[in-house]
Amino acid sequence: MKKLTKKEVIKTTSLSATMCVSEMQETGTNHVQVLPDEPCPGLVEPFRGLGYGQLLSSGTFEFTRHRLPHSQAETLLRLPHCTVSKCKDKTHRVTFIVKDHELRNFCRYLMEEIPQVLTFMYDYLEGKKGLIGERTCRRKAA
Repeated sequence: MKKLTKKEVIKTTSLSATMCVSEMQETGTNHVQVLPDEPCPGLVEPFRGLGYGQLLSSGTFEFTRHRLPHSQAETLLRLPHCTVSKCKDKTHRVTFIVKDHELRNFCRYLMEEIPQVLTFMYDYLEGKKGLIGERTCRRKAA
């Protein structure tokens, strides 16, 4: 039998409670509230999060919380208005940010920085053992 580490230990708390289920007709959402018969503060660590709740016809309710992964990106290229980053989930992001007072020059910023981003990405992918095919991205001869 495999020995469980601290992160793998499952904590289970049982309680006797009343469950209230309300349906909001305006929004079409359901609100589920569990009211313990004997409240015991600190029994469970409070949390707020997204997840999947299931209410069975027998009255059994279970909720599985889904943790959202936070982006842990490594910056590959930083320009005044554009950033290229490689994320932990094996994606690459190109983020272009222009503040309100700079909107007047938006097209000029695009024209100046996008060629730099394309050149960088070409060189970056070319260094990744030929990930660029000849038909998908061609570089102009100097």
